[in-house]
Amino acid sequence: MRSLYLSLLLAAAVHGIPAEQVVIGDVLVDDFSQVTNKIHDVVAGVKHVAHNAVKHSKETVTQWLDAFGRTMILQNGITYELVQNPAFDEHQLRVTEPDLCDPKVKQYSGYLDIAEDKHLFFWFFEARNDPDNAPLLLWLNGGPGCSSSTGLLFELGPCAVAEDGANVTYNEHSWNANANVIFLDQPVDVGFSYADEGTSVNTSPVAGKDVHAFLELFLGRFSKYADAPFHIAAESYGGTYAPNIASVIHTENKALAAARSLDVAAPGLLHINLASVILGNGLTDPYIQHASVPDWACEGPYPVYDDPNGPECQALRSKVPTCQRLVKSCYDFNSRLTCVPAILYCNSQIMGPLVQLGLNPYDVRKKCDREKDGDLCYKQMSWIETWMNQPAVKRTLGVDSSRNFESCNMQVNQAFAMQGDGAHNSALLLPPLVEDGIRLLVYAGNADMMCNFIGNERWVEQLDTRFQKEFVAKKAAPWVTTETGVLAGTVRSAGGNDETAGNITFVTVHEAGHMVPYDQPEAGLDLVTRWLFDIPLTLNASEAATRVPFVGRA
Repeated sequence: MRSLYLSLLLAAAVHGIPAEQVVIGDVLVDDFSQVTNKIHDVVAGVKHVAHNAVKHSKETVTQWLDAFGRTMILQNGITYELVQNPAFDEHQLRVTEPDLCDPKVKQYSGYLDIAEDKHLFFWFFEARNDPDNAPLLLWLNGGPGCSSSTGLLFELGPCAVAEDGANVTYNEHSWNANANVIFLDQPVDVGFSYADEGTSVNTSPVAGKDVHAFLELFLGRFSKYADAPFHIAAESYGGTYAPNIASVIHTENKALAAARSLDVAAPGLLHINLASVILGNGLTDPYIQHASVPDWACEGPYPVYDDPNGPECQALRSKVPTCQRLVKSCYDFNSRLTCVPAILYCNSQIMGPLVQLGLNPYDVRKKCDREKDGDLCYKQMSWIETWMNQPAVKRTLGVDSSRNFESCNMQVNQAFAMQGDGAHNSALLLPPLVEDGIRLLVYAGNADMMCNFIGNERWVEQLDTRFQKEFVAKKAAPWVTTETGVLAGTVRSAGGNDETAGNITFVTVHEAGHMVPYDQPEAGLDLVTRWLFDIPLTLNASEAATRVPFVGRA
């Protein structure tokens, strides 16, 4: 294992703190007295899923060297390039070159194989503009249990699913306009990722180590991207995933630097040029964020109750002290016995009544008819499944025909919940990164009820870094888009003396829900482009246009 490998070289390593949070899924209960029964039900369901997991194919694999000296394999009727690294003897990449979605740009897809029993699917797109000099961005969806392909085909990718899943259309506001973008399905059993029977990943720290190994192999093979600034962008439960992944990368970078300073050999290992962490409508600090729910629901820009002092709002507020007490116990003792009850109580007693209002919890400006719109209130989720499960699409992406794609896997969601993963405070992982120069962007659409902007802004305010006082003193400033000059939201930023995008920046996106790139595509692209190229969001459109390397969209 690579972590053990480097630890033996150094004799010591710094380890990250386990992380945080969960979407509602079907972990809701109507009464806290039902929590024990719910735990038994969920655990039984997870065991059933593990028992019925699809086994990894053991059929014969043919291997050879091609004319360019690359190791090639034929497996399940699909030809891959095989990528290996002596520092990661339990990991390998299987890579194909698809031409779907955006055939004008270079693409790679395939699998990271981990110890022969875990397999993570990825899909990479080069930038439409100047890919040789573009930054590298990793995109992760949340859930936990939702595929990054939902972000790719529904939010920010080069194409968008259309016509009930029969087709895709060109997305002019794709985030690969100015960045090389990796979409990764993690943990295993999400999207096209899979595991052998009895194998699972159900905590964010473990998932973070797998992602680090993927990046080492990917960048080792495709070295043209290795020196580019690297950014981790994640949504929803990505507010938990991304800090854990970033912490692993940061720790491993420091361990590698220490090894090199002692002239200790570390063959095959790369310094990953981690530049920033980007969290969109994330779940990061549950103690603060759960407490913000009544404020958002009763007094926010889209209140779901008519009277902020009415019985519904009073009842909602009355649940906050118990929720925070349970979450605090999880923070203090870091055990399943304290963390699982916190998740179940806070989700059922605070979020539960809101989800039952018939509104789309990810965008309360809309109603949700789950019979028509699906369990997650967006019919496009089923469209994505239709398109991804086409045999021709699977083969082109290097996916075995027996694999079945699901946009979101609720069994993975439950497995994380029953480990208490979603009640930890992943915000604690961020200050060491920020202090070492890794920038932090947190953005949130103001119509999202699941991970509301009020709670997100509050935890950023309380982040204990050298920029905290400056951030707290900073007033929100207007942000207008570069392309059309539309007022898209407000921004608060600390660090950079208003000459850069900042070291810690929080953005409220107006008229957007949980999925900002879907609701406000122009604003989403403007936001990420300015951040990646360190351009202040406070600049007006004409000033920003002179500094953006490529104007708006491709």
